[in-house]
Order: sequence, then structure tokens, then C-alpha cells
Amino acid sequence: MKTETLSPRYPLDHLAPLGRVGVISLATDFNIEHDLRRIYPDGVEMFTSRVRNFNPLTIENLRTMAPGISAVADAILPGTELDVIIYACTSGTVAIGSKRVEELIHAARPDVKVTNPLTAAFAAFDALQAGRISMLTPYTDTVNGDVARVFSGSGCEVLNIAGFGFEDDTAMTFISPRDIEEAAIEICHPDADLLFISCTALRSAQVVEHIEQRLSKPVITSNQVLAWHSLSLMHHPGAVFGYGQLLSSHLSPESDIGRTSLNTPVMESHHD
Repeated sequence: MKTETLSPRYPLDHLAPLGRVGVISLATDFNIEHDLRRIYPDGVEMFTSRVRNFNPLTIENLRTMAPGISAVADAILPGTELDVIIYACTSGTVAIGSKRVEELIHAARPDVKVTNPLTAAFAAFDALQAGRISMLTPYTDTVNGDVARVFSGSGCEVLNIAGFGFEDDTAMTFISPRDIEEAAIEICHPDADLLFISCTALRSAQVVEHIEQRLSKPVITSNQVLAWHSLSLMHHPGAVFGYGQLLSSHLSPESDIGRTSLNTPVMESHHD
């Protein structure tokens, strides 16, 4: 049998010419890839690896993800350069801490830029000059209390926070976007500079613009703000339309945006 080695006749294609994003998703997240693929423009590609997590969603269970984060980061296209790695869990970042998440990712991928929903949200608050916020989540009151304390402790004035009371991360995705929109209109404090809709599992990015039009103020969501911040860190050259004014009016290709190594503390639970 004759064998031969062929050489390509044409130059190798440069895939993902505008950026490669690694995504560390929760094992139970039903939604994150769908949202990011819709939002990212052509030329930006995302590659997902999943970290094991456990229901019910509590601060204690969320902390159990931390030991697996480095290995999951290492498993995203090993040997291939990534521009940004996202840790895609808002409440998980509250539980573990932004700085610790970044350290765990850099233990495996020391040169990559890192973001998470908290770091991205605080960068967005700066870009939008927002200090007073309302928050909508799918979480229980207990988890919401911890989430609000971390945001308040990082310099925000949390005027109010409301949640749907879910403990199952996968089930959170099944909440109708119509329910999200109506709840957002109902609970947003009139004095808030913006509304933040927390949780990568919620299908909230697709109704951002409707909510903004009805509230006449900016709205950010976990997945939308992750897309925005990762694009900003990659110096993406143009606006992205259809997902709110953050992406359409506040992308800056000239410089990194926001406090990318924000040292938010690990949340100590205060459960009564």
C-alpha cells in the first residue's frame, strides 16, 4: 500500500479573526451559549468548557465549583491562544470572589484576559455613569441578600432587589422572557440609574431593548454585559445592535474598559 503526505495548496485560514473567547459555563446552564452566539459579531468565536455545580443554588453549593475552575480553563482549546476567558456565573462569582476566580483561571492560562459577570457589571456601571441600581434575579431571597451585599460593598447603591425564588439553575432558563420583561418593569425603582438583570441562565438578553424602551433607562444582563466586556477587552472595532445601549453605544476599541481585576471579596453568608 502506497502512502503519501499532502501539503495544502492554499494558506491556512485564520479562523476567529476578531477574537477567541473561552467560556467557563456551569454544567447546568441551559442558555449561555445561545445568548453569546447571538450577540457576538461575525469573526468572534466562543469555545465552552463546563464546570460541575450542584443544585439547589445556594452560596455554599456555588463555592464547591472553585476547585474545578483551573482544570476547566486548561481544557479550553489546549495549546491554542485565547483572547479572553469568561467565568459565566454571577452568583458563583459572588460566592467565590472575582479576584479568586481570576487567580484560578490564571493558574492554568496565565496570559489570558479574564472577566466575569461582576467585573463586567462594574465596568458597565462606570461606562454608563450609574451609581444607583435596581436588580432582578431568578434567585431566592437568601441568595439575593448575599448578591446585594457584594454589590453594595463594591460601591453601588442597591435601591432594591427582587427574585423569582428558583433554586434549580436549569429551570431558571425556562422562565419566559415575557415574565422577565414584565417583572423588570414592575420592580425597577424609579430613582435607579439602571436595571441589572442577574444570571447567565435567564433569557433576558433578548428582551433588553424592549425593557429599555419601556423604562427609558439602561438595562444590563449577565450575558449581555459579558459579551460587551469581552469585546471591549479585545478592542472590538464596532458597535453591536439589538441588545441594548451598552453594546450599541459604549464599545471602546481604544483601551481596556473597567476594573478587570476587581477585588470583590468572597461573600460571607449572613443567613438568618
